[in-house]
Amino acid sequence: MTAPLTIETTPEVKAALSAGRPVVALESTIITHGMPWPGNRDMALEVEAVIRSEGAVPATIAVIDGRLHAGLDEAAITALAQAKDVMKLSRADFAYALAEGRTGATTVAATMMAAHLAGISVFATGGIGGVHQGAAESFDISADLDELGRTPVIVVSAGAKAILDIPKTLEALETRGVPVVAYGQDAMPAFWSRESGLKAPLRLDDPAAIARFEATRRMLGGHGGMLIANPVPVEDEIAASEMNRHIAAALATAKAKSIEGKAVTPFLLGEILNLTDGASLKTNIALVLNNARLAARIAAALASPAI
Repeated sequence: MTAPLTIETTPEVKAALSAGRPVVALESTIITHGMPWPGNRDMALEVEAVIRSEGAVPATIAVIDGRLHAGLDEAAITALAQAKDVMKLSRADFAYALAEGRTGATTVAATMMAAHLAGISVFATGGIGGVHQGAAESFDISADLDELGRTPVIVVSAGAKAILDIPKTLEALETRGVPVVAYGQDAMPAFWSRESGLKAPLRLDDPAAIARFEATRRMLGGHGGMLIANPVPVEDEIAASEMNRHIAAALATAKAKSIEGKAVTPFLLGEILNLTDGASLKTNIALVLNNARLAARIAAALASPAI
């Protein structure tokens, strides 16, 4: 028989989970596939520092040599940030990496799975995957959507990545019964931009309200995840009108080069980085830090005896 799955945790994460203190999960693809060394390590450590500054404990999720980790120390983050041939893990290949002793960085879907297994209820990321532009022909739809429909983890993001078809992504989330909550505004954000031109399905204005909503959902039973759409700070945003031009140009280049599957998102993000002369990366880092801060506050509210 296969042995039970062992989740490696740092002493900091283990102590927090045992004591019922707030913990926030973090994905690892942003380290391995999001930006080059050493900026990737510096960003990861800064995100963890933000979470600690809010009284919560960060738990970066990754598979290293076939071992699932919920929490990485600085040395492990540094090593992962420099690692080569790291798999990009979603639900379909998560178990493969574990079974074959591979090293893999977790996407939103795989991070949700691991967080739930570890007993972590809140996860901070940049933006979720969703329905890609042209999905009617390509059928390119992220597994993140199904994971949100099945796995009870609160995902704090700046909305869906703006390179996606956001209206169709919202429709797909509604079909799966996923609450989409804009934080502090009525408009649905669009990753680099505070507004997508779409109204968010729901709105809440403070972490305690989000925690109450989640607690009520738990009483009903059988629920999946929740998506919190947290707009990037005003001073860091790039206007949607500007970003839409860059996204259209990047999509055209991807089509001309026949970029497909898991290669699409990193290719588009790289193209947009060039088109914006690096501004998109600065905004990306700012929104990740902003999401980590909110996620820590939500985790603290969930851990409060008042909820």
